[in-house]
Amino acid sequence: MRNVVIRAEALDNHAAARAARHRDADLGPSGRHDSVSMVRSAWAAVLGAPELFANALGAEALDAEAVDAEALDELQAASHGRAVPAGGELWSRHETARDLVLLAHGDAALGLASGSLAFHPERTVRAPHWLDVSSAWLSGRHAQDAIAVSDVQLVCVSRSQFQAAMTRHPALTRRLLVALALQVRALTAATHDLMHKDAEGRFAAWLLQRCAGQTGRSATVVALTERKRDIAALSRLLRQLKNKGMIQVTGYTVRVLDLPALEALASD
Repeated sequence: MRNVVIRAEALDNHAAARAARHRDADLGPSGRHDSVSMVRSAWAAVLGAPELFANALGAEALDAEAVDAEALDELQAASHGRAVPAGGELWSRHETARDLVLLAHGDAALGLASGSLAFHPERTVRAPHWLDVSSAWLSGRHAQDAIAVSDVQLVCVSRSQFQAAMTRHPALTRRLLVALALQVRALTAATHDLMHKDAEGRFAAWLLQRCAGQTGRSATVVALTERKRDIAALSRLLRQLKNKGMIQVTGYTVRVLDLPALEALASD
């Protein structure tokens, strides 16, 4: 949520976070968590997961533009993995973006980090998903700061290597264009929500995003992976939806009891 403040209490300062991040990147093969299976699974999920493309491409288009095993092999060989613990900095908006980055495991947040160690998230991302697919193409800095909400695993590939793979495998170009188009649409929707929805409506929309893939169930369960103080900041909104009979809250688990009502609130 945009009005939630996440504090990386485990970090002494941002310099320490950056140092820890670089130590993660420099670890040897036994400690980098970039196993063959993890890297390949991440690419297969992002380039072929139906939930990422169902709203943009029909089934026939997906079949026609399938990313073949040879393309996955090439990306797997060109990629490297990184493991970052919860609360760790993934990158700073002051740094140059050189890689396209996938979130292979865990939850991450993109937003603004202040000098007081407070982090103000603008959006959260749950694996498997692109974490930053655009910045490297602009030969500039990352647009936002990024931190790990939970323990995460990243898969990174340089722009030049991905571009070379696109030349040899045209299906990659189609998938990349769709991923960028989906991001533009998501940002447009977020702008609309900020201008036209109240906090309760935005929170309902956020819960629905967390319910993705479970909307066919009569009672959908959402596990809150945010930090304890951040969940406390959402307590008023959780209580309001609970009083309306839309959700049930038990500890860090939210059970959606009235999905149509939640969808109606999010669409108002």
